[in-house]
Amino acid sequence: MSKTQVQDIFGASADAYVTSEVHAKGASLNRLVELLAPESAWRVLDLATGGGHTAFTLAPHVAEVIATDITSQMLTNTAKGAAERDLTNVFTETADAEKLPFADNEFDLVTCRIAAHHFPDNGRFLSEAARVLKPGGQMALVDNVVPGSRLRGKKAKLKIGAGKYVNAFEKLRDPSHHRALSVNEWLDLFVVAGFSDIHQETHRKKMDFDSWTNRMHVTSVDRIRLKAMLLQSPTAVADFLTPETTGDRIAFYLTEAIIIGRLKS
Repeated sequence: MSKTQVQDIFGASADAYVTSEVHAKGASLNRLVELLAPESAWRVLDLATGGGHTAFTLAPHVAEVIATDITSQMLTNTAKGAAERDLTNVFTETADAEKLPFADNEFDLVTCRIAAHHFPDNGRFLSEAARVLKPGGQMALVDNVVPGSRLRGKKAKLKIGAGKYVNAFEKLRDPSHHRALSVNEWLDLFVVAGFSDIHQETHRKKMDFDSWTNRMHVTSVDRIRLKAMLLQSPTAVADFLTPETTGDRIAFYLTEAIIIGRLKS
């Protein structure tokens, strides 16, 4: 899928991402502040800002946040949200996370929350983040992750197969979904990009099926297919997504990782 098509999809869903509880009120927002201990002199770059929630959370603690996205509707909503909150140090700019329009060594912190699974080349994304960071600066990633394994054997194959299934499930709901990585894949990419002192943790988050599908305007046919994939999933997938039904409501769980690395000086 081209990036123009991604812009079209998210342009149509921009308002839903402003109000989405997963994005606006997720536990990872406050946890980022706890882990990063942001300083008042910092310049921060927030990539694929979406509804601007990460930018809004960090802005009171730092000198400046540049909130970027490739989708203009997202940036319009972010600028509006910043004005509503009287956050005069949040600025918006169009930017592709894999080809940033910023000079080397500009920022103290780069963040990217619940977006990298849309990027075609996460190695390039992290390389660009490293380029624009000052020596000793930090990269903070929050994203959905899937099962995976560096090992071989039956158990490893089951985990890798479950990861592929979850990605197919996500892509049916959202064609702009490229691929969620496993934690180990992310850790390897952080090291290759030049980050060290890497912190990682994972948290599960409950997803309401109706809200999850409505946010991306899923067709009735694909909703049926998604329900079947969820409720009839293989054991390794069911153990990961842990679907729940209550009356006519369906919920399941995704796993979100927080990974923070410091650029080598």
